[in-house]
Formats: sequence, structure tokens, C-alpha cells
Amino acid sequence: MQQMSMPLDQVFSVSELNSEVKLLLDQTFGAVWVEGELSNAMRARTGHLYFSLKDKRSQLRCAMFRNDNRRLGFEPKDGQKVLCRGRLGLYEARGDYQLIVDRMTETGTGDLQRQFELTKKKLHEQGLFDQEHKQQLPLYPKSIGIVTSPTGAAVQDAIKVLQRRYPRASIIVYPATVQGRDAAPSIVNMLMRANRRAECDVLLLVRGGGSLEDLWAFNEEAVAHAVFASTIPVISGVGHEIDYTIADLVADMRAPTPSAAAELCSPDQSALELLIAQHTQRLGRAFSQRHGSFDISCQRLLKRLAAQHPSNRLQQRSQRCDELEMRLLRAVRTQNTTRDARFQSLGRRLHRLSPDRQLQRRQQTLAGLGNRLVALAGAATGKQRLRLEGSRRALQAISPLQTLERGYAIAQDQSGQIIHDASTLTQGQLVQIRVAKGNFDAEVSKKPE
Repeated sequence: MQQMSMPLDQVFSVSELNSEVKLLLDQTFGAVWVEGELSNAMRARTGHLYFSLKDKRSQLRCAMFRNDNRRLGFEPKDGQKVLCRGRLGLYEARGDYQLIVDRMTETGTGDLQRQFELTKKKLHEQGLFDQEHKQQLPLYPKSIGIVTSPTGAAVQDAIKVLQRRYPRASIIVYPATVQGRDAAPSIVNMLMRANRRAECDVLLLVRGGGSLEDLWAFNEEAVAHAVFASTIPVISGVGHEIDYTIADLVADMRAPTPSAAAELCSPDQSALELLIAQHTQRLGRAFSQRHGSFDISCQRLLKRLAAQHPSNRLQQRSQRCDELEMRLLRAVRTQNTTRDARFQSLGRRLHRLSPDRQLQRRQQTLAGLGNRLVALAGAATGKQRLRLEGSRRALQAISPLQTLERGYAIAQDQSGQIIHDASTLTQGQLVQIRVAKGNFDAEVSKKPE
């Protein structure tokens, strides 16, 4: 190779140095062939193709301009193994060393992709993907754990969603490394720690998007077995919608993004509001039915009282009415106590399950229903008392005792039988005369004609 000499005491600007290095690369290397695995492949709006070639130890930035890449017979994708021809160069604006590719041929699936398929097949045969092992997610988790990097965007997105949808749940972040050589052991350690502590109802295993190698920790067998062994339900939200990892297949539920994972484990606030409204309607219907049943019972008892009111049974029926009235009052008080207890129970449930503003509004509603119940019970009792008083007065008006008060008397013989016909009396017969206040005996001095 041709050697380029540069004065040792010369001072370069950044641009001058980059230009000299570019010239050195152009003059030193001609066209080269490089084999590697595609990574971070991206087609710009201009049609140019940018990607990296990598092997197990190194990566090389590459660019393939539109005029060259439109002759390709395939669409380059991450994980493909390709053979590229190009010239080494330097992108002076950033000082990036890169390969300008003018020809590319596909040589097969990349090593990472093959390893992914082999691991997937192995774990599938072991039953780690079977639906029968999936755990049900809790409807209303009290505590939600997040296994992810504490500094990444994924944890912030998940926390924002949880605070918006379900602020009453506590959030515990289990910090883990999610990329690189130490990522898999770190994720396994955090999953095991979360299960040992047993302080969460559900776990979110999340990470933002990236290339296949960026997400490779979630394809490791150790991570898959840790997810499978978790007694806490696990929701996997790794990468974007198009990204699929082994952890997604083993988890109890897979979400396309970290934000979607947070939505899956948090109940919808509108659904809670609908549930509260349904309980309120059921309470209203139950109260109306119970009140209607009491009203029908009272009407039936009043009809029976009106149909059976001879004077000789007045006292018995009056006592029966008093008994029914007391039973009614006890029943109303019992129902009030039951309703109050149910209202308090529902109030506690509202306090646990709904936002504070909804809880306050439902408490006001419960208080109003209680006042209505007391008012209706008082009105019903007063109405029955008025009806009972009217019946008492009507019976008193037709009582024989009232007739005696107007100056009439009742004559009875010695056996107590009422004398209706004077011709049945004999001279000298003793009779008993009953007046309004007391009675006295009399003797028939002359036989009636």
C-alpha cells in the first residue's frame, strides 16, 4: 500500500483532518467485499439505504445510494446475512467511518435469527408457550411492578398511562439492564426478586424499540424460564408492534408497546363509572320494590280491618292494628339499618375502586337516598295512623254506649237477656235496667197489656 507522509508539527482543523483521512482511505483501499449480518436497516425518503454490517465482535456503518440499491432483487431486512462490495470512506460531516456499498447479495439468514428460531422451537417443545399455563390478570391490582431500565422512555410511558388510568394503584420499578451482555441476568434477577417479595399483583416486562441485537436479552432462555416460573402474572411489552421476542411468547399476555402493557393491567375509568351507575340503579329498584311491597301489605291489612269491625271485636282489632303498626315500624327500622349498612359497604367499595371526585358524588347520592327513605317511612307511618284514628272514630260513632249517653236504657231479665217485648213480662217480675252511668233493679208492678 502507498504510504502517505504528513508533517508531524502541522496543526489540522477538524475539517482538514477528516478530509485527509478520507483521502487516505480512498487512496489506500480499493473495492472490498465484506460479509456480515444486516442490522438497523433503514430506507430514507430519498431512496438511499442506510444499515450496519455486524458479526459477533464488531459493526460497520454502511450506505447504499438509490441508483445502486434499486437493482437489488430483495428488500434488505435486519437479521439477513449478506455479501457487500464497496469502497471505504469517511462521512466528513460527522467523522463517521463507513462503507459505500454498490453491490449486495443475500447469503442466508443471520446467526441471531437462526438462533431465535432454534430457541423458539426448543421452548415450544418444552410447553412454555402453552395457553394452559397462562395466568389470569387481576381486575383491580393494588400494586403494579415494572421490570425495565429506570432511565429509559419505556418506564416513563408506562407510569404516565398508569397514573392517568388507575392512579390508586402503587407502582414499583425493579431496575434492570435491558440491553447488552449483562441484560439477561439482570432481568432474571429482577423477576426473581419481585416474586420473592410478593408485593405486586402483576408485573410489566417492558422495553422500547430497537434492533434484533438490542432486544436480544428478551430472547434468552434464562429470561424465558424466569417469566414462565413467575407466580405473578407477567405482561410483556417489548419494542414496537412489529417486534416479537421469546419473552412475548412465554408471558401471560403480550402487549405491542410498553404503553399498551400499562393499559392492559389497569382498569378503564369509564368502565368503573358504568359499574357504579349500575349498582346505583339496582339499589333504587330494590328500594322501590320493597316500599311497594310494604304499601300493598298496609292496604290489605286496612281492608281486612274495615271488613271485620263489629263492636265486640273492636278491642281485639285495635290491638292487632297496634301490633301491625309496631311490626311495620320495626320492619322499616330494620330495612333502614340494612340499607344503611349496604350504603356504607358500597361507599367503602366506591372509596377503594373509584377516583375521589366520583366517590364524593356517590356519597352525596347515598345520603340523599337515606333521607328519602326516612321521609317516606315517616309519611307512610303518619298516613296509617290517620286511617286508624278515622276507623276508631267511625266505630265509636255506632257504639251502643253512645246511644245510652243520649238518655236511652237497656232492660234485661234476671238471666241477662235483653227484653225486646213487654208482653213477655209478668207482674212482680224483677228486671235490671242499664243506663249510661250504672244500672238498677226494678219490679213490674202491673202486667203489661
